[in-house]
Amino acid sequence: MAHSEARAARSFGRPPLQGVRIADFTLHAAGPYCAHLLSLLGAECIKIETAERPDIFRKPHPVYGRMGAATFDQVASNKLSIRLNLKQPRGVELAKRLVGLSDIVAESFRPGVMERLGLSYEALKAVKPDIVMVSVSASGQTGPERGYAGYAPLFGAAGGLGTLTGYEDGPPTEIRHVMDHSSGLTAAMATLAAYLRKKRTGAGGHVDVAAREVACGFIGDALLQFAATGVAPRRTGNDAPRTAPHNVYPCAGEDHWVSIVVSTDDEWRAFAVALGRDDWLVDDRLACGEGRCSHRKQLDEQISAWTRTRTREEVTRLLQAAGVAAFPSYTAADVANDPHLRSRGIIQTMTGPKGESRDVVGPPWRFSRTPANIARWTPQLGEHDDYVFGELLGLTRDEIEGLVRDKVIY
Repeated sequence: MAHSEARAARSFGRPPLQGVRIADFTLHAAGPYCAHLLSLLGAECIKIETAERPDIFRKPHPVYGRMGAATFDQVASNKLSIRLNLKQPRGVELAKRLVGLSDIVAESFRPGVMERLGLSYEALKAVKPDIVMVSVSASGQTGPERGYAGYAPLFGAAGGLGTLTGYEDGPPTEIRHVMDHSSGLTAAMATLAAYLRKKRTGAGGHVDVAAREVACGFIGDALLQFAATGVAPRRTGNDAPRTAPHNVYPCAGEDHWVSIVVSTDDEWRAFAVALGRDDWLVDDRLACGEGRCSHRKQLDEQISAWTRTRTREEVTRLLQAAGVAAFPSYTAADVANDPHLRSRGIIQTMTGPKGESRDVVGPPWRFSRTPANIARWTPQLGEHDDYVFGELLGLTRDEIEGLVRDKVIY
């Protein structure tokens, strides 16, 4: 066997980031989702918390109406957990020792917190010169508003998404959890780029991700429109420029809906045939997108009258067969039970250490050589103290117990 073939055989089945270690100081959702994605790529992710102030999503919390810890389960599965009191100098010392054994540091405190703890990028670079550090915050590590507090709805508001989301006669609709995950996804991508540069050049770096700037990236076309015309686009509900039908329509069943988009004239003709509306085919007012947009309200009324008599699945099958984009507006229960997603492995059932089971969202990618799975249940606070402090950092049992008594490991 050639050397390259032997090397490929040895690496078969290994996740891309196997052997990479992350010291994870993140909390809430955006930063933890960044680290979670990297853990799904095979990195060993060690989440650092303290019983004095655990991640707020670890415990039941009424943010966005949730009283359970589902948010934490989603972004903490696949991670290890240790307790470390960073208000104690010895806790900071242990954190630096862990960073010295890591490749990536992730944090999502308000700007300035890591500096006050003695864990700034400059301080950690002195410990490990090639460290890659990613900081996820509302407004970034620099600038006059760097210290502003922020949660997901504020990210979209500050980035301009709110004014584009909602009905034209209603208030802005601030986008919630999707902003956390979009920010985390962006941070994971940028961190991978910095890590690849480190592998190529040996130089680490600090990745600064501002959630509100991620939102700005989503409204690039609106910014270009404003630059060209001096007029900022406003909310349009489910409408889209020069595209009709373009809406969500009611179907048979309780709160069942189907999303339908007709984007070309050919699709319009196929749509009319599928609905048996020969009269639409000979109506010159509906022959082009501009004309259909001018009559979209009337069209929506007629389409809704048709969809109400059919199930969302029936509508979807009929229109997809005609080449028209249509799909049910799914609830979480629909997603969890969808046979297509199950067959793809995006929805997976995990069994916990006590025999309990739950459905989880798996990695949204597929590699030809490695499985895309969540391998580890949500860790209990401090579940992996012995492994990290004992095996990795080399502390004795007496040293660990002493640090626990002194509330350094706490």
